[in-house]
Formats: sequence, C-alpha cells, structure tokens
Amino acid sequence: MNTQQLQESLAYIRQRVDRIPSLSIILGSGLGSFADNIQTDVVISCRDIPHYPVSTVEGHAGLIYFGRLNGIPLMALKGRVHYYEGYTKYQVGYPVHIMAALGVKSLIVTNAAGAINTDFRPGDLMLITDHINFAFDNPLIGSSLIKTEERFADMCDAYHAPYRKLAQDAARNLDIELKQGVLFVTKGPCYETAAEIRMIRALGGDAGTMSTVPEVIVAKQQGMKVLGISCITNMGTGILDQKLDHHEVTVVAGKIEAKFTKLISEIIGRLGNKQESSQ
Repeated sequence: MNTQQLQESLAYIRQRVDRIPSLSIILGSGLGSFADNIQTDVVISCRDIPHYPVSTVEGHAGLIYFGRLNGIPLMALKGRVHYYEGYTKYQVGYPVHIMAALGVKSLIVTNAAGAINTDFRPGDLMLITDHINFAFDNPLIGSSLIKTEERFADMCDAYHAPYRKLAQDAARNLDIELKQGVLFVTKGPCYETAAEIRMIRALGGDAGTMSTVPEVIVAKQQGMKVLGISCITNMGTGILDQKLDHHEVTVVAGKIEAKFTKLISEIIGRLGNKQESSQ
C-alpha cells in the first residue's frame, strides 16, 4: 500500500459520505449484526473501495456503515481481514489508515476470542487491558504510509485508560459483568494446541484471538484512542473436552448479541457525550 492508493480509497469514500464521524467501531466474528442498530445514512461495500482488502471469512460481511447510534455519529466496519487470509501486514492495517486519514479520533475494536483464563466462560465480555503480539509481525514495518521518524509508536496505554474506566462504568450501570484481561494474538488460522494454551496462560494471556492487535498498533501510531472488547465464544484447547469450530464461534457470538449490543450502545453514548463536552 502506498500514499497514492490511500488517496484513491479516500476519494471514493468522500464522494459518497458528506460527514465523517470522529468515532469508529470494528465488528468482529459474529458481531456484525450490531450494525443493524445504526440509523444508517450510507453503506459502502469494501469491495467497491479501490485497493481495500476484502474479507473471505464467515461472519465478516465487508461493509462500512456511516450513520448515527442514539444520535451519536458513527462509522462501523462490519467485518475485517486477517493475516491468515493471506493478506500482508500492510493490508490488515489498511482500514485503520483510512479511518485516521478521514479524521477518526476514537476507535472501538471488538472480536471473538477464546478463553485462556479458566475463570472465564463462553458468553462473557472481556475489557481488553493490554495485548501480547504473538503474530510475530507488525503493520508498521516498512510501511510507506507513515513517515520514517514516526514509525516508533508508543504502545503505553494501548487501550486508553479513561475509555476503559468509561466502559466499566457503563457495564456497572447496566448490571453487566465485564471481565478484564490481556489479549493474546496469533496469526491462525488453526486454533492453539493445549500445550500452547498452557504457554499463553504462563505468559499472562487471558484470551486469544487471530485479529485486532494489528489494527490497534496502526491506530496508536496514528494518534487514535482505542477501546477494546472481546466476546468470549469458547474455551481454549485442553481446558474443556471439546473440539473448536469457527461456525460454532460465530453462533456463540450471536447469542451474546443482546448483551454486547446493550453495552456497546451505552459506551458509544458516553463516548459521544464525552467528545461533545470536550469541544
């Protein structure tokens, strides 16, 4: 990806959207139905955006919604792309480069994740406090979309502490239990072995996923404030006597939908009010 390609992607979107919100959300596996709650002004298919990577995974529709949720302007990405689809590190981070160039300042990232912490259970929601990047790759390496002197992104407070407190307050207000933990990312697409799950637990991981972290790295480098929520859809290999299946992951994510939607809607409302009061 290069600057010319980015400008062509931006031009396509700007021709179709009058106002770009400062708040965006990326919806992970099985969580795309949240977008149905948005009072939509414009929906753009990612396939139509020049140079935009297109998802090939069940539960990732590849649509971008522009509209409002409870009066709050919002951009929602229904589906994402992953390393394991064969995309490069640049392509995985490209949607966030687009968001930043459009003027997005705050990003909510969501995903389906497997529990590594044995106190978690499928159906739980986890507030991401930090992450461990075991994909052994980084979307900033060699990127022509960032200046050389800006490539050394500070990952302190990767998940913005004030936003985490806001999410905890929102969950408390709704009487929703919100777990907290460290997200561990691998490239996938295979699930971890039981031995790998034990290793991840020893390293401090609470939940595992195959996404999200590359997007957060780009967002932080671009100066965006990030909030992350994981939907726990399964237990890691070896914790319970079960086989793992992606379709089942999306089914369980769908069952969490009502609780997830309720919490995210409350969080977006609070973030929107916070942004308005700071203007």
